[in-house]
Amino acid sequence: MARLRPSGPTRSVGPIPPRPRGELSAQLLSCLTTDPGCLSRATLSQLLSCADRALVDGIESDDAQLSLWILYQLHYHGLDGVDDHWEWHPLLVQLAGLLEQPFEARLRQLAGPHLPDHRVAADDLPQALADVIRSADGPSLSSFLAREASREQYAEFVIHRSLYHLIEADPHSWAIPRLRGGPKVALVEIQADEYGAGLPDWMHATLFADTMGDLGLDTGYGDYVDALPAVTLEWMNAMTLFGLHRRLRGAVCGHLSALEMTSSLPNRRYGNGLRRLGLSDARTTRYFDEHVEADAVHEQIAANDLSAELARQHPELIIDILVGAACAVITDARVAGHLLDAWKSGRSSLRTV
Repeated sequence: MARLRPSGPTRSVGPIPPRPRGELSAQLLSCLTTDPGCLSRATLSQLLSCADRALVDGIESDDAQLSLWILYQLHYHGLDGVDDHWEWHPLLVQLAGLLEQPFEARLRQLAGPHLPDHRVAADDLPQALADVIRSADGPSLSSFLAREASREQYAEFVIHRSLYHLIEADPHSWAIPRLRGGPKVALVEIQADEYGAGLPDWMHATLFADTMGDLGLDTGYGDYVDALPAVTLEWMNAMTLFGLHRRLRGAVCGHLSALEMTSSLPNRRYGNGLRRLGLSDARTTRYFDEHVEADAVHEQIAANDLSAELARQHPELIIDILVGAACAVITDARVAGHLLDAWKSGRSSLRTV
């Protein structure tokens, strides 16, 4: 019987690899240009040593967060010109684990003060989620965008959001095969709407690209990653971390629940901000207008049929569900604070590249 030959290199056509922001991301990007089957022990040792040194500056540094984002892109659309065989290369799995351990610990530390100090029953989880969200909430970026933001500031906001919204729903969809029964059905119901309910032109990622295009922005995923600070990379990396790991399925469901429970009012304000700026075409505001109605329904499904039902099946996941919800709100608030602080100081919220 003929033996199967190993497949040759398959090159991704995803985002263009970003510019490095330090020794680790530089070494990682250099590694990804090589043949994954010809990795030397010296290269492995050098990359892991770079990771150890990068963590001295903290997991929230630009170098560490960009490196995580690069590693995570291999599980989405890949990176332009990078061999797809790198996705599950043992070296990169090891490197990701080295970065994910302190990142998860930091996220749990941030969530801690907002978690209830008593045991939460599954039937009480929707209220506990609402309490965690209220506790972790930050400055109202949506109010500023509705009432005061310039067109340039609004475009910056959209650029920050593009890191998730141009692949909207993908991080949370990894949870689907990890759930069963009612929670799986609930998650699929939410995600089906996110993906356009059978209509490609109504995929939320497509609607967001329409908004970007009407603002005169590039619409390719990752086109602006070089301009985005570590705090925005952290916001995206948190949901990817939760989505990629089965053991964190409670966190990714809690994360999605928080997004759905906090969506309708801000999106109404975002749409009103565009109309205030004279961008009143239905296509331009459709992304935000669609979420006002859809997420009012999704809020109930996410809190009750997804998270609370998952808690009934697996009471041991209740804490992670609440951690995921807290992290969704906290990381979003950290991005909002960065934008508002920059604008109040009269400067751009984007990195100079």
